[in-house]
Amino acid sequence: MTVHLVYFPVRGRAQSLKYLCKDNDIQLEEKVVQFGEWADLKPKTPLGQLPYATIDGIDLAQSNAILRYLARKHGLYGKDQNEAAKIDMLNDQQEDLRLSYLQMIYKDYEQGREPFLQKLPDGLKIFEKYLSLNHDGKGYFVGEKASFLDYNVFDLLDNLLVLSPTCLDSFPLLKAFHKRFADKPKLHAYRETEEFKKMPINGNGKQ
Repeated sequence: MTVHLVYFPVRGRAQSLKYLCKDNDIQLEEKVVQFGEWADLKPKTPLGQLPYATIDGIDLAQSNAILRYLARKHGLYGKDQNEAAKIDMLNDQQEDLRLSYLQMIYKDYEQGREPFLQKLPDGLKIFEKYLSLNHDGKGYFVGEKASFLDYNVFDLLDNLLVLSPTCLDSFPLLKAFHKRFADKPKLHAYRETEEFKKMPINGNGKQ
């Protein structure tokens, strides 16, 4: 199975998907769409947005829908419905925090950065709490193995650390979680490539 991914030349909404594929040996082919090409391509995409991916002949948009499809196929969605429900719950919480981050980045960076950072601990403490409830925070958020949620949270934490390198200092479990993921051999090798290092996080020059 090959994931054919179409996205802009940024990490953005596709980075969690790339991490999941790299870490689980899922073949990934990427088509990079330059911003100047987007107007012509937009009407041809499933929902008029990127990323979208073609998997098993199916065109899928919405980054979390793509992640869930792959998670179901590759055993990255918990061992049963109870774990899957917890994964969904925390992923929705992750999405709320990510949207707050993106709104600040794209709409109000200069004036919004400091207020966002002041409120950030309220968002992070939820993840610190739930991480602590699973094997004392020494593994993943839910269950015995990684789920798509973990890749999403890792990517979000990575972005937040660029915004504020000290933002996890009061959250030792999250800080250790981020380091564990960054040290995964396949992710570490990928993150050391020039392709990754030169890719901006967002499309407006903020990070």
